[in-house]
Amino acid sequence: SLSIDPPEISVTHGNLTVTEGDRITITCNGSGVPVPDVDWNVNSLHSINTHQYPPNVHSINLTLFNVSRDDNFFLLTCIAENVVGMTNVSVQLSVQFPPSIVRFAEPERWHDTCMMFTVRGHPLPTLRWLYRDEELVQSEYVRMEAEVYQDYLEGCLVFKNPTHHNNGNYTIEARNFLGVATRTVDAHFMTAPFTGEYLPMIKGNIRSRSTGLVSIAVGLAGFVCILLLVMFVLINKYEQPSHRSALHGTEDSASPLHHVNHGIISPCTLDAAPDAVVIGMTRIPVIENPQYFRHGHNCNVQHIKRRDIILKRELGEGAFGKVFLAECYNLSPTKDKMFVAVKTLKDPTLAARKDFQREAELLTNLQHEHIVKFYGVCVDGDPLIMVFEYMKHGDLNKFLRAHGPDAMILVDGQPLQTNGELGLSQMLHIATQIAAGMVYLASQHFVHRDLATRNCLVGNGLLVKIGDFGMSRDIYSTDYYRVGGHTMLPIRWMPPESIMYRKFTTESDVWSFGVILWEIFTYGKQPWFQLANNEVIECITQGRVLERPRLCPKEVYDVMLGCWQREPQQRLNIKDIQKVLYALGKAAPVYLDILG
Repeated sequence: SLSIDPPEISVTHGNLTVTEGDRITITCNGSGVPVPDVDWNVNSLHSINTHQYPPNVHSINLTLFNVSRDDNFFLLTCIAENVVGMTNVSVQLSVQFPPSIVRFAEPERWHDTCMMFTVRGHPLPTLRWLYRDEELVQSEYVRMEAEVYQDYLEGCLVFKNPTHHNNGNYTIEARNFLGVATRTVDAHFMTAPFTGEYLPMIKGNIRSRSTGLVSIAVGLAGFVCILLLVMFVLINKYEQPSHRSALHGTEDSASPLHHVNHGIISPCTLDAAPDAVVIGMTRIPVIENPQYFRHGHNCNVQHIKRRDIILKRELGEGAFGKVFLAECYNLSPTKDKMFVAVKTLKDPTLAARKDFQREAELLTNLQHEHIVKFYGVCVDGDPLIMVFEYMKHGDLNKFLRAHGPDAMILVDGQPLQTNGELGLSQMLHIATQIAAGMVYLASQHFVHRDLATRNCLVGNGLLVKIGDFGMSRDIYSTDYYRVGGHTMLPIRWMPPESIMYRKFTTESDVWSFGVILWEIFTYGKQPWFQLANNEVIECITQGRVLERPRLCPKEVYDVMLGCWQREPQQRLNIKDIQKVLYALGKAAPVYLDILG
């Protein structure tokens, strides 16, 4: 009988250290019975590469031209496979390159105490600081704080109580044996209280003027302090009773800000102090209850091997990276493989990696039947990956449009009306599930800030869950209003206090849920579709609300109006909303055959 042996691999190099721009060739040899097929796995490699096949199929060369710094720490993996099995060997690429200053920023506001910087280089460069072209001596008042990730050095030049004496130009110098990089920025912390030669002069008349001015300043300051104290007492006197009633009402109506710990501490990464988490890549500010975290959190994020993830097709792309449909092995104890949605994080900076870790820890603990399930992460190499359950029918907005009266499909190039129009019972079923997910988020003291049908997903059997993959701002760009160049706000879903004061609470999420109801009963129309963004802002802040959709029962529109009360404390409680919708939905059976 013929003997068969599993494949074995040998490579011509151990771990490789090269200089950026170099050329290198590595050979991988495979042995075994039968002779294995051998290949290099170099997906997402930035350096220009070519496979060279010698006459023997069990041996393969990998040649890298113009080696790139973006491949530093990349694992070049050779895989050998025959009928008996598969094995692989990885070679880590270490790319040396001169320093570059990716970022060095002046304080954004006059009272900032941090000048942020990001420096890159390998070997990691040493830093030197100059103030007004002279070496800066670090002390308790000015010091550098930095963290290292691979070939990135990120941090702050931190100032303790800076004054006008700290104004001026600051230079960062980064140096390794391959070169040096410098950048200078001008920092302005505070305007000098005196100008010219006014302060140093000590003649009698000048001194008396100075003393007089100081006396006036002290008197004004005292008056302002007294005025502020009086205002504080009056505000507390007239506002506290209503505030207390909101906080100390029945359990169902209690404000989510009850027992809030504003000194926010992450349950796992205590030094990270997060102010946000991501549900399927929608950023959500965290308001954490110290009572809730006192008993500890399960922070065992599941780590999924890269070889267990097989990408099938691209589902979409956002600012962070791409989302793919994938098959995942060894994820379920009852299934050999299952479909998942894989979200990648491209170009991860140290800050992005920290966010990634923090989000994974928090998502691991968000477990509910109406929140998209988070399975775990893959961090052995780049890109970083998050793995979520796959929801077959995509986002709810697209689903509503496809099952509305205006939905058309093409058959042989001719339009044909679809037969899957949603009825009242199905609309209520959808809304009740979203409300259930919101009740859970509120119980965990999470505020979503971007609740909308585009950020809900639909699975088999009309199953609806909260959670998207961060593509909303790209696919649904007209739903967002750009503020200050970067911030994208979903103003059509936001209450007046969020638009005017950027205040986000569970009550502002309730307002958004009212808009979700309106979307459901209009089959996915854009709220205020007839108005431009600036007109929408004017309408909402002046107290106008969306009109009742043609197919919407009065009882449901009353729920919408209850969500759109101008005063946050007057809005319906999400638990009560869920109960009302559930009761309305029980009046008729839910038909699920539209998804057949």
